[in-house]
Amino acid sequence: MTDHADPGQSAQPVSAAELTGAAAPETYTVASNPMLAGCRGLHVLFSGESQTRPSHKLGPKLVDYYLLHHVMGGCGTFTSEGVTYELGPGDAFLITPNRLVSYASDADRPWHYRWIAFQGEGAADLVSAAGFASGSPVVHAGPDSEAPEWMERIRASFQLRRSSAHLTALGCLHLILSDYADRQAGPEAGQRLKPESEIEHTVRQMIHMMSTQYAYPLSIEQIADSLGYSRAYLSRIFKRVTEMTPVTYLLKLRIDKGRQLLRERADLTIEQIAASVGIPDALYFSRQFRRFYDQSPTAYRSKFSPPGDSGNSSRG
Repeated sequence: MTDHADPGQSAQPVSAAELTGAAAPETYTVASNPMLAGCRGLHVLFSGESQTRPSHKLGPKLVDYYLLHHVMGGCGTFTSEGVTYELGPGDAFLITPNRLVSYASDADRPWHYRWIAFQGEGAADLVSAAGFASGSPVVHAGPDSEAPEWMERIRASFQLRRSSAHLTALGCLHLILSDYADRQAGPEAGQRLKPESEIEHTVRQMIHMMSTQYAYPLSIEQIADSLGYSRAYLSRIFKRVTEMTPVTYLLKLRIDKGRQLLRERADLTIEQIAASVGIPDALYFSRQFRRFYDQSPTAYRSKFSPPGDSGNSSRG
C-alpha cells in the first residue's frame, strides 16, 4: 500500500468487493484538496480510503499534520508513544504532528479504513474536544458512527475539484469530530459536569445565546425551550450566578449595544439603532436607556458629535 504521506498520486477506484475478510483485494485511493493555494487557518489536506493487505505495516514514522483514521472493517494495531492499541470496526485513531507512530493490519483480517489529514490554527483544540485528550490517540465511536460517510464526502468533493471543496471539507471535518464527541462515554471523555459546574455551564449558554441573538426577537421563554429547562428554573440559577435576572440582563445587553452604536454610528437614527439591538419601539428604547444611564440617547450621542453637529436623532 502507498504511504499516506504521498497524497498527490491519482486516485484509484475502491473495490466493491466485500472488505471484511482476508479474501478482499488490496485497494487504495486518495484525493488532495484542490483549493489550498494561499489557504490560511484550519484546512483539510487530503482524504483517502484503503483495504489493506494482510500484515501490512506503516512506520515507525512521523508526519507534520494531523492524520485521522476510521476503521470500517477488519482489525489491526496502532502504536503511539510506546503504547499499542488493538483496534477494529468503529474505532478511530489519530496521528498528531511530529509524534512517532506505527500501525499494522491483521494477518487474517486486514483492516479497511478511511482517513483525512488536516492542520492549522485551532486543530489541537478540535481534536481534544472530540475525545482525543489526555494523551489518548484512540476514540471508540461504534459501528453506527457517521464519520466514515463524512470522510467519503470530503474525498468526493476533492475529486470533483469544485471551488467549494475547501468549505465542504471544513464542514465535514467538524461533523466528524462532533460525531466522535457525542459518542464518548465516561466523565472525562464525555465532559460530564458536576452539579454546580453544570449550573454555571447552563448560565454561560444563556449568556452566549443572548450575546449572539440580542438583535432578534429573543425571549427568555425561547431560551428555556432551546435549553430544555423551565423559565422559572433558568431565572433562578441565572440570578444566583450573575445577581441579575435574565430579563434585566438581556435588556441591559441591548441597551449597551445601542449605546455603542450611538457613539460609533452617527448616520443611524434612534429608531434604526433600537431596531438593530432587538427593540422595535424607539420610545421604549429611549425610556430604558434613560433608566440605565439617567440621560436620553440623544443627549448621550451629543457628547460624541463634532461641534455644531446635533447628530442624526429622532424621537430620542
